Amino acid sequence: MEGKVVLLDLWASTFAMRVRIALAEKGIKYESKEENLFNKSGFLLEMNPIHKKVPVLIHDGKSICESLVIVEYIDEVWHDRAPLLPSDPYQRSQARFWADFVDKKIYGTGRRVRTGKGEDKEIAKKELIEYLKTMEAELGDKHFFGGDTIGFVDVALVPITSWFYTYETLGNFSIEAECRKLIAWAKRCLEKESVAKSLPHPHKIYEYALGI
Repeated sequence: MEGKVVLLDLWASTFAMRVRIALAEKGIKYESKEENLFNKSGFLLEMNPIHKKVPVLIHDGKSICESLVIVEYIDEVWHDRAPLLPSDPYQRSQARFWADFVDKKIYGTGRRVRTGKGEDKEIAKKELIEYLKTMEAELGDKHFFGGDTIGFVDVALVPITSWFYTYETLGNFSIEAECRKLIAWAKRCLEKESVAKSLPHPHKIYEYALGI
C-alpha cells in the first residue's frame, strides 16, 4: 500500500506543513524535495502543471495537488492509521467546511496583515481576530477540533499559527490577548511530535517573511 512517497515541499509553506503533519500522523516514510518558488524545478512544473506550486504528493509516480486534497488522500489511502476525518458523513462534511473556512478566510486575511498598508492592514487585523474567534467557538471545550485526537481541521489550521508571530510583529497587535483559547489549543498541538517536527520556529518564519 505504501509504495514510494515523495513530497515536493517548501519549509515555510503552511500548506506543505499540513501534508508533513498528516504524513507524520500516519507514520509514512517519504522523500522530501525542497522547492524554490522563485526558481521552480522542471519536476514541479511537470507534477503540478496547472497551479505550479507546492505541496505536491507523488505516490507511486502519480501526483496529487492542493494541500487539503492531499491530506484527504493520505487519510483515505492509509485509512487504518490514525484517522483524520470522522467516519460519520455529517461530521466529515463539517470538518471539510471548517478547513475550507481556514483557507478562504484566515489564510488570505493573515497575508493582508503581513503585506497590507494603512487602513487595509487595520481592517485585516480586526477581521483576522474575528475569524480566529469563530474558530475558537467551533473548538468549544474540545481538546482538539478532532475531539480527543488531532483531526482534519487541526491539520488545516495549526500551520498558520507558526506565522502568528510574524502577523503580530508586522501588525503591532497581540493574537494571544484576544484568542487565549486558540493559543492554548495551538500549544497542545505542538506537544505532539507530528506537529512539532513539521512547524518551523516562528522567528525563522519571521526572518523568511522579511525576505519575500
